[in-house]
Amino acid sequence: MEEFEKIYSEYYDSVYRYLLALCRDEAWAEEITQEAFFKALKNIGSFRGECKLSVWLCQIAKNCFYTAGRRRNRQADAPLEMIPDPGDMEQKLLDRETAMELHRLLHQLDEPYKEVFWMRTFGELSFAEIGRFWGKSDSWARVTYHRAKLKIREGMQ
Repeated sequence: MEEFEKIYSEYYDSVYRYLLALCRDEAWAEEITQEAFFKALKNIGSFRGECKLSVWLCQIAKNCFYTAGRRRNRQADAPLEMIPDPGDMEQKLLDRETAMELHRLLHQLDEPYKEVFWMRTFGELSFAEIGRFWGKSDSWARVTYHRAKLKIREGMQ
């Protein structure tokens, strides 16, 4: 147990910051971080050491985040969501225009940027999976995705 307390104190900030980047909500990130460490404690025996401990913890945290997100969506009060809010309608229109602009910029990208961005964003594939698909490394996929994002961001400005 003392060993896990050491792991908790050493990796808490990293996992929390990772989740905060995913959900952009401090309270929710803290809640999911606690859940992730609880699951890690329960399953510490299954850690095989094939990757860094921080990677393993972040993978658990990511899975907790997606599970919590699905749970939140199911628990949402559907009847209230069906009542349109006029301000919300304006935001949806702006979001739709932004989405159309993003798709236009995406289709103007050269290969492999377009395909890698598409696979990561819409296909939700890992960098390792994308790298294997292209016969390259996961670092190549990560860099290509980052460059595609930069090109789209430049086009939006």
